[in-house]
Amino acid sequence: MFNDDTKRILIVEDDKNTMAVIKEALDDYGYLTAVSHTGAEALGAINIFKPHLVLTDHNMPDMTGLEMLKKLRSKENYVTVIFVSARADGEFVSQTLRLGADDFVRKPFMLDELIARIEVSLRNNELHRELFVANVKLQEMIEKDYLTGLYNMRSMYDRIDFEIKRARRFKRAISCIMIDMDHFKRVNDDHDHLFGSFVLKEMGQIIIDNLREIDFGARYGGDEFLVVLTETDEKGTQVVSERLREKIQNYVFENGKDKIQLTVSLGYSILDPMDNLADARSLVKDADRALYESKRHGRNRVTKYTA
Repeated sequence: MFNDDTKRILIVEDDKNTMAVIKEALDDYGYLTAVSHTGAEALGAINIFKPHLVLTDHNMPDMTGLEMLKKLRSKENYVTVIFVSARADGEFVSQTLRLGADDFVRKPFMLDELIARIEVSLRNNELHRELFVANVKLQEMIEKDYLTGLYNMRSMYDRIDFEIKRARRFKRAISCIMIDMDHFKRVNDDHDHLFGSFVLKEMGQIIIDNLREIDFGARYGGDEFLVVLTETDEKGTQVVSERLREKIQNYVFENGKDKIQLTVSLGYSILDPMDNLADARSLVKDADRALYESKRHGRNRVTKYTA
């Protein structure tokens, strides 16, 4: 593993003398460097070395710097690129920048200027990385329920509709399970709302721990939860539902002096891949009807939706 405090720079240069000068200067400034003599070699090194910045010439034996730049910009992971080339006509410089180069340095160059441009580009690189991380966190905040770690319903229906389309395409079943905590009101009445939040958070973790990576769960609202099982038939859905019911029934919610055991009622619906009319909302609605039947017949049970 690399230390992210030390900036990594990949030098792509086929001229050994120029390579040696640049490498020695960057090493003296405390950068961690690696070298490549061809574009293809550089693309392989990027995957292993994971540089913060790439310094590249244009004229190389196997592919030009522009061709390498195009391949780099087709990837999701962004890496800063500075062109260092003797070809410096206006049209060529404009082309490199339009294709995604972050800066251009003309040969022959002054080492002080090259180092200064590298420092500026690395600062921009850091801002780019911070912005990317912030956007990922923001997207998680939009999609995830802050308390349980499950999805919220704003994003859930789109996910279900996508899985329904996939299920129809591959002729596979998809199921939806609605879960309601029995007599949850007494948690807040007999303890307090902080303990109630603790119980809901634990519920979210129990659901997460009992799902496959291809399944997903959401907090439907209050003390209700929704689970979607992909590529799962009726038998598999029944097994998962019973496993969740028994797991929660035997679980002790304990936080400090507060302790309680609870049960849940579950209802599930199965999508027939040949049904072209069903959508996410109808699938959830059918599971909710089955859940109501579980509650009506005494709670702490699993019921399948039947039309």
